[in-house]
Amino acid sequence: MSIPTPDLVVPDRVRELAGGAALEPLWANAIGGLTFRTDDGRVIKWGPHDDEANMRDEAERMRWARRWITVPEVLEQGQDAEQEWLVTVELAGRSAVDPRWLSDPEKAVRAVGEGLRMLHDALPLDECPWDWSVSRRLDGAASRGTVVSDELRTPPPAERLVVCHGDACVPNTLLDAEGRPFAHVDLAALGVADRWADIAVASMSTTWNFGPGWDDALIEAYGVDPDRERLAYYRRLWNET
Repeated sequence: MSIPTPDLVVPDRVRELAGGAALEPLWANAIGGLTFRTDDGRVIKWGPHDDEANMRDEAERMRWARRWITVPEVLEQGQDAEQEWLVTVELAGRSAVDPRWLSDPEKAVRAVGEGLRMLHDALPLDECPWDWSVSRRLDGAASRGTVVSDELRTPPPAERLVVCHGDACVPNTLLDAEGRPFAHVDLAALGVADRWADIAVASMSTTWNFGPGWDDALIEAYGVDPDRERLAYYRRLWNET
């Protein structure tokens, strides 16, 4: 993800959804998706269809998860032949890669680790209807025509099954004004899996956002010792699928 420039061309559908509200661009992703904040307290996500994670799934999972954790309230979700969109209530927190937290990586990294542990402990495994297992992810990759290494077809045994975030990269944790974990966003892949599937990606993403040397700090804040075998496996799975 990147922060778009202020002169970004706003898609017509986003303007329709905003009504008369002013728009502030927040994020642009690799496939052309955009996220905006409105001045009347909403967030609008828009983008082309994504074979890997769609906004319909994201809305469904947020409605389920918000019974136990803080996630955005869904106001509207829709799609047509070319595009999809999601409108939510804006939360008070700011992304862990907000400029405020980029200048204080130690606090931000620890908060993301603590927040991920809170999510894993709070969401009820037995009530989750979605699967994010290795087999499901490999099947999804195959359906998209993605070829993965043979070694990835034999994962390490699950250490602890939890309801995983599914995209636990640093930007998807929101922090409060004091730098504490506040909420989670981008839950389109949420589902049951080994907790190391999330821990591996969250810790790996610290390098992308804060530079090298922070991955073990996130794992420490989560509350476990690094499992190098599972970290290596799930990072490679993420990169190949």
